[in-house]
Amino acid sequence: MELVTKKRLQLVSGRANLPLAEDIARHLGVKLGEPNINDFANGEIHCRFGDSVRGTDVFIMQTHSVPVNDSIFEQAIMIDAAKRASAKRITAVCPYFGYSRQDRKAEGREPITAKLVADLLTVAGANRIVSVDLHSGQIQGFFDGPVDHLTAMPVLVEYLEANTTGDVVVVSPDTGRVKVAERFSRHLDADLAAVYKKRGGRGLVEARGVMGEVAGRHCVLIDDMIDTAGTMVAAAELLRENGATDVWAMATHSVLSDPAVDRLKNSVISRLVVTDTLPLPPEKELDMIEVLSVAGIIADAIDAVFEDTSVSEIFGGENQA
Repeated sequence: MELVTKKRLQLVSGRANLPLAEDIARHLGVKLGEPNINDFANGEIHCRFGDSVRGTDVFIMQTHSVPVNDSIFEQAIMIDAAKRASAKRITAVCPYFGYSRQDRKAEGREPITAKLVADLLTVAGANRIVSVDLHSGQIQGFFDGPVDHLTAMPVLVEYLEANTTGDVVVVSPDTGRVKVAERFSRHLDADLAAVYKKRGGRGLVEARGVMGEVAGRHCVLIDDMIDTAGTMVAAAELLRENGATDVWAMATHSVLSDPAVDRLKNSVISRLVVTDTLPLPPEKELDMIEVLSVAGIIADAIDAVFEDTSVSEIFGGENQA
């Protein structure tokens, strides 16, 4: 007997960022699956897929937003459910990968929690991972299977090309992000600068100096995430002190933990551009914040994975950290 199988794609999402999942489904032209997630009275999570996933290529999306631990475990439960329902291949789509900053031991007796999260998703049954702008490229090595590392750079660069004029300088808020900022400056044909900083206690950042010419110029700070906003605000203040005429900030992931909103309100940053990898609750919506969608980028990557074609070609090979 000879049987020709037909590949089927199914996209399901946890509850962390349903609007993004629905937007991705629209780009793909598929119906978003129903995982029927509910909470028991004691907080335990239950999941049961509404449709059969037997033999399908299942993409299980969950961004690791607040509450982070619940979001991660909810995704692991969905992956386990798909594995036990005989899915052919399971891809964990994590627009924002939780615990990504805990990717090494900075001091003794510390965990490497990013590796722990990677192990959790793998043991649950994920065959591959798709994520956007990981905090560090080394996290890809925490998985034994394939990792498709996407970048929001095309969306952010397109926005800058459409909304900036004059003398623009791309600025890295610390020396660790210079490589990323250099890519932006190359695409925009703009100059590059960097801020040297010293980090104190939790959330406390002291900007020390600027490497590059920023006086009389429009500066755009580039980072992978903005959490408490300490780094961005301190860097922006230093740029203005050094003569910058206007300061914008851009970040893929808008974590915006307290006291980020208050810091941004009182800062010299005139515009903050982020993406929708993380949901932005109403209480954190400021007039200065512009949210761009990465649904198209993630949808293109999912389609490439499903069709077994190159993901790197979507980004011209510039999607590696």
